[in-house]
Amino acid sequence: MHHVDWDLQVDFMQKKITGSGVYHIRHQQAPEVIFDVHHLKITGVWLEDEPQAVDFSFTQEKPFLGQGLKIPLKPGTQKIRIAFETTAEAAALQWLEPEQTTGKKEPFLFTQSQAILARTWLPCQDSPSVRFTYTARVQVPPHLLPLMSADNPQEKNEDGVYFFRMDQPIPSYLLSLAVGDLAFAPLGERCGVYAEPGSLKAAAYEFAETEQMLLAAENLYGPYRWGRYDLLVLPPSFPFGGMENPKLTFATPTIIAGDRSLTSLVAHELAHSWSGNLVTNATWNDFWLNEGFTVYFERRIMEALYGPEYAQMLHTLGYQDLQHTLEELSQKPQDTCLKLNLENRDPDEGLTEIAYEKGNLFLCRLEALVGRARFDAFVNKYFGTFQFTSMDTDRFEQFLEKELLNGDDAVKQQLNAEAWIHSPGIPEGIVPLQARLFEKVAAELQRWETGTPANQLATENWSTHEWLYFLSNLPKTLAHAKMRELDNAFGFTASGNAEIQAEWLRHSIKHGYKEAYPALEAFLVRVGRRKFLMPLYKALLETESGTDLAREIYRKARPNYHSVSTSSLDALIQATP
Repeated sequence: MHHVDWDLQVDFMQKKITGSGVYHIRHQQAPEVIFDVHHLKITGVWLEDEPQAVDFSFTQEKPFLGQGLKIPLKPGTQKIRIAFETTAEAAALQWLEPEQTTGKKEPFLFTQSQAILARTWLPCQDSPSVRFTYTARVQVPPHLLPLMSADNPQEKNEDGVYFFRMDQPIPSYLLSLAVGDLAFAPLGERCGVYAEPGSLKAAAYEFAETEQMLLAAENLYGPYRWGRYDLLVLPPSFPFGGMENPKLTFATPTIIAGDRSLTSLVAHELAHSWSGNLVTNATWNDFWLNEGFTVYFERRIMEALYGPEYAQMLHTLGYQDLQHTLEELSQKPQDTCLKLNLENRDPDEGLTEIAYEKGNLFLCRLEALVGRARFDAFVNKYFGTFQFTSMDTDRFEQFLEKELLNGDDAVKQQLNAEAWIHSPGIPEGIVPLQARLFEKVAAELQRWETGTPANQLATENWSTHEWLYFLSNLPKTLAHAKMRELDNAFGFTASGNAEIQAEWLRHSIKHGYKEAYPALEAFLVRVGRRKFLMPLYKALLETESGTDLAREIYRKARPNYHSVSTSSLDALIQATP
């Protein structure tokens, strides 16, 4: 398929999307076409504009993949209409009751299509290697506003019918739809933010520098190819920090800290407009091509705006996360290669820090060996050459050899791309970057460990990143009195910064600091971001008394979580004796 025209009706009473799509296809006398579907009801199929429906069939259902919808073709068929309805098992969709939103008055719907969940809410060829343009007519209740990964309206209309258009070809995992009581605020000529009215002002303040990020990105790696770049702040149940849906990044409210300290996530999703959306991993085995480049690019954007020391902090914290992931995957060493083998596995198993942080570390190593000017020229040519196409690891290696390493045996030997891409772990001899600002944090931590009261530490004007470094490097064992001392001095349990609070709650579980447990339960019930949920539930399950508490909290919290989170947590909690 290369273009689709959808007509969708969003029914909050029955919690389903009903619709049809006209699929424009190209083929060379193929006898049939196959679309991916999973827990999706197909109500009819027509070829071209013929009034008579045609028979269709399904392949055998497979776990997490669903089924193939097989449609016979006639010679010359170029257009197929498929009518469908979503079901209660549509894993991409989360239908929220009014009380689960900020405003508490209106329901909310959002989709999460990555990695292979688009097939649960509309028929598609659900591979990142298949790109298509689309239009959509979407009907919603008149008091709500729909948004898509397309050109979007900025205010509600009276009849609840909206038209969307995406003229740049995208893969199915970047299809998105959100419907809610939403308002819009501009952030510049090309940027803006959507949020529920009660949180719009805070969101607009938090993301005020988005236009500057966009300009910094263009200065690095060429023009932005998508027209507008807007953000949508979703309810707390959104399972990720952000999702790079073209033209409209979906963002978690947990990055709204009041001080713009967590906006590197915006830089990350913006960077995906080049690495991922413009040049896309051809398969989920090549996921590092999306995320490794995006982490590197994100930190270059933050460096351009806030200086090298700021970017150094992000690199150091990322390296810490990578070390934790390598430890967790020590029994699955092949999953620590950049090029993965996900055959007969759910692609979500490849969404680890390996793709993000090992990928970034590889690119940093490459930059260090050839120099920033040569590396930037290479990346610019990479994006320009392969824009709006898909890229696999083998072709990337060939491009790297031809455009950057060709004839330079010394650099090739020092880089050892084979070890980075196809071997487990991190190649020997790689010395991680240590942020200079963290040396001061480490010194203050040392002072506290040797007797200086917490309230006398020099922590004035510390950024979120400095606090995270402080917390992540606390001693492995801490007495209850020392935990209370830190909490009294710095208010970690009641922190309004989700990153800081989550890291503190993890320590509270580990050290049995039960004063924080009411805040822990409130956090886990309110927040659905998988990055926070997995470490906190794992920490509970690792303690003697925590398993029962984890299960008790999960029973309350599970209805607030998206299926992306519950699929991981169900397995984790059920596997615990």
